[in-house]
Amino acid sequence: MDALKKIVDKVKPHFEKGGKLEKFHSVFDGFETFLFVPNTTSKQGTHIHDAVDSKRTMIVVVLALVPALLFGMYNVGYQHYLAINQDVNFFETFIFGFLAVLPLILVSYGVGLGIEFVVAQIKGHEIQEGFLVSGFLIPLIVPVDTPLWMVAVATAFAVIFAKEVFGGTGMNIFNVALVTRAFLFFAYPTFMSGDAVWVRTGTTFGLGNGSIIDSFSGATPLGQIAVSPTTQVQLGGITGNSIGFIDGFIGLIPGSVGETSVIAILLGAVLLLVTRIASWKTMLSVFVGGAAMAWIFNTIGPDTAAAHFPWYNHLVFGGFAFGAVFMATDPVTSARTEKGKWIYGALIGIMTIVIRVLNPGYPEGMMLAILLMNIFAPLIDFYVVDANINRRLKRATIKK
Repeated sequence: MDALKKIVDKVKPHFEKGGKLEKFHSVFDGFETFLFVPNTTSKQGTHIHDAVDSKRTMIVVVLALVPALLFGMYNVGYQHYLAINQDVNFFETFIFGFLAVLPLILVSYGVGLGIEFVVAQIKGHEIQEGFLVSGFLIPLIVPVDTPLWMVAVATAFAVIFAKEVFGGTGMNIFNVALVTRAFLFFAYPTFMSGDAVWVRTGTTFGLGNGSIIDSFSGATPLGQIAVSPTTQVQLGGITGNSIGFIDGFIGLIPGSVGETSVIAILLGAVLLLVTRIASWKTMLSVFVGGAAMAWIFNTIGPDTAAAHFPWYNHLVFGGFAFGAVFMATDPVTSARTEKGKWIYGALIGIMTIVIRVLNPGYPEGMMLAILLMNIFAPLIDFYVVDANINRRLKRATIKK
């Protein structure tokens, strides 16, 4: 690292004011502060006088996402070889998944960071680091066979219209990664639903045109119950064997790359909670709200498979756990008051189950629930603060 630091310090004058490459100062500063902690801190005002900045915070979130990414890569390979009925070792399984997911990561970061660099140069300010997390999230919440050009278009749309037009990192109203998925869902619905999109059966990486086997069925559990006309449905995997809570908890099932394994997601949750980057109140309330709403539907809901899907299964299938841990806790788009976090999280859990049960067109629910509550988060905080002010005013009146 010392050698790399010397190289950076040597070329730095060229990018500073008066240097021949000063117009690219924002790009250089972005790479330098990504590699090394800045050696300057604020000296006055209300800022925290510390060298730990938002880049360091974002990197911790990325590290928390690594278990879900690694498991997702393995699961992509596992579902592939299960679909074609071929038995291979762990290494071959993981490598297949790695090669399938890697292009999604490269496209997400390439397009998103490219736009961030251009905007920073135009505005003449530092490159904002928020996309470090968004660029990592996007490949984890889309089907593995999503064509790369679609990922590029959706990422560009989300970064420009859900982030930059609002002022950049820290100013966006909606979660950027979820806007990417929503764009894909509504603009290209056939590539975001059905059986074929969740499991790669071909070997042409990144093009989304794998050959589909006639006997193959890779629908997600939530997709199966959404279209089932009966109250009880026997969930089946690719082989037709039944799957249940343990399967959803482990995660060796069809689904988006990083959303299937609750174990991997909980490992990331531990890191976020230990470092106090995410709020345990928001996380817990999402699970409690979802469990309570699902139990209500189990008890008095309509006579459909989705309504009678066990409440505990709702918490481990689909993107429920992933959304609760990594999306709902986004500090920019979520509620910020302590009481507001409880309300915000509970409403996300409730709305997710309502969408899953009552609208078969959206079997997942978590994406729409979080985006909806992103809109109401400021309103929730306003009323929480307003209630606190009124309560204190009443106390002051009584004392007089």
